[in-house]
Amino acid sequence: MCGLAGYLNGRRNASAELCSAMITPLAHRGPDDSGVWVNETREVVFGHRRLAIQDLSPEGHQPMLSASGRFTVAFNGEVYNFLSLKKELAELGNNFRGHSDTEILLSAIEEWGIEIALKKSVGMFAIALWDKATRTLTLARDRMGEKPLYFGWQGETFLFGSELSALAQHPDWSAEINRGALALFMRHSYVPAPHSIYEGIYKLLPGTLLVLAADQSPGTLPQPKPFWSVREVAESGNTTPFIGGPVECVDALESLLQKTIQDMMISDVPVGAFLSGGIDSSLVVAIMQSVSDQRVKSFSIGFHEEAYNEAHHAKEIARKIGTEHTELYVTPTDAINVIPKLASLYSEPFADSSQIPTFLVSQMTREHVTVALSGDGGDEVFAGYNRYLIAQKLWKKLAHVPVSLRSLVARGIVSIPTARWDQAGRRFGRFVPQVRERTGDKMHKLAGVLAVDSPEEMYRNLVTLWDRPDLVVSNANEPQTALTDRAGYADLPSFVAQMQYLDMISYLPDDILVKVDRAAMGVSLETRVPFLDHRVVEFAWTLPMELKIRNGESKWPLRMLLEKHIPAEMIQRPKMGFGVPIDSWLRKELRDWAHALLDKKKLDDAGFFNSDLVREKWSEHLSGKRNWQHQLWNVLTFQAWLENNG
Repeated sequence: MCGLAGYLNGRRNASAELCSAMITPLAHRGPDDSGVWVNETREVVFGHRRLAIQDLSPEGHQPMLSASGRFTVAFNGEVYNFLSLKKELAELGNNFRGHSDTEILLSAIEEWGIEIALKKSVGMFAIALWDKATRTLTLARDRMGEKPLYFGWQGETFLFGSELSALAQHPDWSAEINRGALALFMRHSYVPAPHSIYEGIYKLLPGTLLVLAADQSPGTLPQPKPFWSVREVAESGNTTPFIGGPVECVDALESLLQKTIQDMMISDVPVGAFLSGGIDSSLVVAIMQSVSDQRVKSFSIGFHEEAYNEAHHAKEIARKIGTEHTELYVTPTDAINVIPKLASLYSEPFADSSQIPTFLVSQMTREHVTVALSGDGGDEVFAGYNRYLIAQKLWKKLAHVPVSLRSLVARGIVSIPTARWDQAGRRFGRFVPQVRERTGDKMHKLAGVLAVDSPEEMYRNLVTLWDRPDLVVSNANEPQTALTDRAGYADLPSFVAQMQYLDMISYLPDDILVKVDRAAMGVSLETRVPFLDHRVVEFAWTLPMELKIRNGESKWPLRMLLEKHIPAEMIQRPKMGFGVPIDSWLRKELRDWAHALLDKKKLDDAGFFNSDLVREKWSEHLSGKRNWQHQLWNVLTFQAWLENNG
């Protein structure tokens, strides 16, 4: 796990000193070593910061040249099957000076070319590769988007790197805010790929290659080429489904996860795991312990606010599995002290508030190990989100009602103030507990989905925070995304499958994986995600929905497999998010901080937001009239980011 940066230009003035400055902000991604390489004609320069995981010797130093000298690579990530690739390459006559996975990958590229080498590789990665023979620069990103890679032209210079902070060190950097991307951020709490918050800078889409010639005309970009596609995998799994029943499904998954997790535990540094107490992380830790001859180190954090705390469940599970467990209970002050770090930790605006506990658990974990496995991805891959079932049931009921009638009902709901809905909720809550809290907010949210004309539009509405970003962001037009480009939708048999697919190409890589990567790498901790091994993803897509959601239970194969290690009663409880009480903090501990950032003059001077609308939401939130925590958190994190990066 590392950080990389570099640039290419036709002026042939690539500078090692300048590239060294570009990788300086990436020191947290690679504290163990650094290196810079410039090609002999000074067209291209690579910089690299290394977190040593495999081969701690100088033989693992990067940027690394291939044995023939044709290829140079800056590599961020891990190739988990490097030992089997090494054996295959050795049989073909390749020799190795060290035992890093980077050297194996370079040999594979020399032997088979980069596309075949990546298809043969199991892992997570962001790669910059220079081919001396063809004078081409190739950028590549792993299949599911675990590792970040930004790129784009700034004047006559093509910049690339792991984080925007590295690109910003180049003198050609213009730092012009992309207002369309800001509107997307307000809608989703993240900037969806391929967009970035800056004009002319993009994120490389997962599973793609971008090949740039040394004489590429400035400002022009070739189309990224996919070497693996979630869409193809999803559609293929639907046409060639898993042959077997529930028992065979669980057995096959067990074998696959055992192999995957064993490969991910290979390391020259200490390895542990996050353990939240939920199904996904518990299963990862249980399998780790079952294949290990030593006690696995597991880590969790807890909150004194019971509504947000899962640490006691994690502790019970750790005791049952037999791990060496470490937990840390954090106070509101501990969590709030993280907030000033977020603007620099996430070099692009990011507003998923679970970034706070993710950073805290990463910080604690790094005190004990250098690598941690996580249970991320289980919900997307095995249909675990509650919203999948809720949206499917709701759409089945709405689909037969004319849109005109649904729109009329929606207008009627919105015409009633939220305060009156709250009064009704308190009155009737004893009969319907689900509507007791924030009834007005829930009813107005329901009104927003009543008038939709397709299940996909319902899904987009459910994952939207500011439903009219054009009203809050000045002079902004939202660009197209994976959620609005219907031509990119997969041909799938059910609404739930389509939601899974859309999450895998949007929310998962652009929110969940960004959150984990930046939080963990902020403390120089490598994370590995077994559920996102592409073989696990491919297997899951072959499973019919009745094997993923069975007897009303989501993630059914994971539940059954976990019951081989943990009694069912230990995991049969409502799903909890990994959140923090931002709503109350904004009214109390964070009030002064937020008030300063939402100052009308400050908002107007920056010129990005409709200050009157933002201030209206702020006033309603402070009074308790409405809960605008998520919408306000988006504005606040952008304002804080702008102060740090302006």
